[in-house]
Amino acid sequence: MAEQERNLNKRPTMPLFAKGGFDPLFAGITIVLLAIGLIMLFSASYSYAYYNEGDSLYYIRRQFIFAVTGLAIMFFISRINYQWFKVAAYPLIGLSFLLLVVVLMLPALPDTPDFKRWIYVPGTSLPTFQPSDLAKVAVVLFCAYRMEREQKKLRTQPFAFVPYAILMMVFGGLIYLENHVSGFILIVAICVVMMYLGGVKRYWFILGIGVVALAVIIVIIKPDILPTHASQRIVAWLDKNYDPLNTRWQTNQSLYAISSGGFLGTGIGASKQKHLYVSEPQNDFIFAIVCEELGFVGAVIILLLFAALIWRGVSIALKAKDRFGCLLVLGLIFQIGIQVVLNVGVVTDTLPNTGIALPFFSYGGTALWVLLGELGMILSVSRNANIKKV
Repeated sequence: MAEQERNLNKRPTMPLFAKGGFDPLFAGITIVLLAIGLIMLFSASYSYAYYNEGDSLYYIRRQFIFAVTGLAIMFFISRINYQWFKVAAYPLIGLSFLLLVVVLMLPALPDTPDFKRWIYVPGTSLPTFQPSDLAKVAVVLFCAYRMEREQKKLRTQPFAFVPYAILMMVFGGLIYLENHVSGFILIVAICVVMMYLGGVKRYWFILGIGVVALAVIIVIIKPDILPTHASQRIVAWLDKNYDPLNTRWQTNQSLYAISSGGFLGTGIGASKQKHLYVSEPQNDFIFAIVCEELGFVGAVIILLLFAALIWRGVSIALKAKDRFGCLLVLGLIFQIGIQVVLNVGVVTDTLPNTGIALPFFSYGGTALWVLLGELGMILSVSRNANIKKV
């Protein structure tokens, strides 16, 4: 046992770059989703881009550049021996914490004065960056690294989860202070999933479910305990007639788009709701335009592709050669799955509007970089997993 602990504490001594092929199915699904996402982003955004930016190609041109460079990042990361990711666990969690603090100290962007989510360079056109995007990866990597080392402790000591709960509260609290409710929900969900996968005693989750249920009831009964923008969204979700020209405008237009798509859709490029009805159709509500143009059949196919990506990710995790690789892949792939579920739930009015992006589809260059970097990490693990590779 002592020897095993010493081995876990050692830095990797293996070559920096891994040998062998990666999982072709996972990579193929990724590329298909990315291609469809780019097509739908162009279709959803060109009218809005022309009206607001004077250039119909404004969003797709930038997203395409990020997609191409992101693929290069993904394949480069996939070549790195994933054991070396352990070396980045502490630096990355520290950098993420620092950026989450720094973003709160910066002045808000002029067009979003109530939100402090983006780090940007004032006076330039450089793209903004959300530290919460990096924090998602950092939390998964840190938890996977620590939970491999503390496997026995997590399963035998009832309070071994406390450091991870503190991590959840600190990172979640900082993101909440940004007025980034969707980011807060996502980081909390990631931490909970990692603690569950890591072997934390199950009775803590039963207690946690009770606390969350109580919190949800309180928020529904008294939504004004939340920040104004969040409380209005809760009220608008509960009362379908509340402020239809403002708070519920985007959600109502999304539902109109979905219903008008019917079974087979209106066809790519033929959406009506993207013409300044659905607010910023290239972002959080792009799935509504997908449903309108591709219909029920197209939407189901896309959701099945996401399901296939998650299934293949879980397969890679379960066949990984060590606990670190397994936890890392499960954490990353479940994070993507949670984002898809939350986005579709919001777009269909099943959940309150939280402003969460749809992976591969929503506009956001640095977010796409982070996503493809995460998938590169999964492909890196797949090189040493017991699966058929190329």
